[in-house]
Amino acid sequence: MAEKRNEKPSIDIYKLLLETSKKQKKAKRGQLLKALGVKEFFEEGSIRVDMKTCKGVECKLCIKVCPTNALYWKAGEVGVTEELCIYCTSCVVNCMVDNCIEVRRKRGNGGSERFSKPSDVFAFWERLNTRKRMETLKMILPDEEAFLKRYCRPRFEFKEG
Repeated sequence: MAEKRNEKPSIDIYKLLLETSKKQKKAKRGQLLKALGVKEFFEEGSIRVDMKTCKGVECKLCIKVCPTNALYWKAGEVGVTEELCIYCTSCVVNCMVDNCIEVRRKRGNGGSERFSKPSDVFAFWERLNTRKRMETLKMILPDEEAFLKRYCRPRFEFKEG
C-alpha cells in the first residue's frame, strides 16, 4: 500500500513577492501624493516619453505644466518619476510634438484610456462634457412632459370680454 504523505499546499513565492512589491509601491505612491495634497483618480496607469521625437531642450513645456513634478530634466532628456505621475495628461496637452508623450490610464470602473496627442485629450474632454450635460439634462427634464411643461407655453393668451 502506498503511504499518504502530508502534502502542504505549494506556495508561489514569486507571486507573493510581486504582490508585496505592488502593495509597497502603492503605499509609497499614496504617501507621496498625500504630501503634495493631490487626489488620485485612476487605478493604474503609465507614462512614456519618446526621447527620439522629444524636443525637450527647446521647450520643456511638459515639465513646466506637470502638477506633481513627475517630469524633470535629467542629463539632456525628460525623466519621469512614475510614483508621482497622476496621469492627468497635462503633459500631452502641452507637448508640441504629437506621439512624443503617451499616457495610459485605467479608471475604477474598468475603462482604459490612451492619449498621445493633444487632440486625443480634447476629444475625450468633449465626450466627457457632453455626457455630463446629458446627465444633468435628464435630471432636470426626466421626460417629455417635464420638457413641455417647462418650455411650451402658449404664445398668445386670448382674453375674453
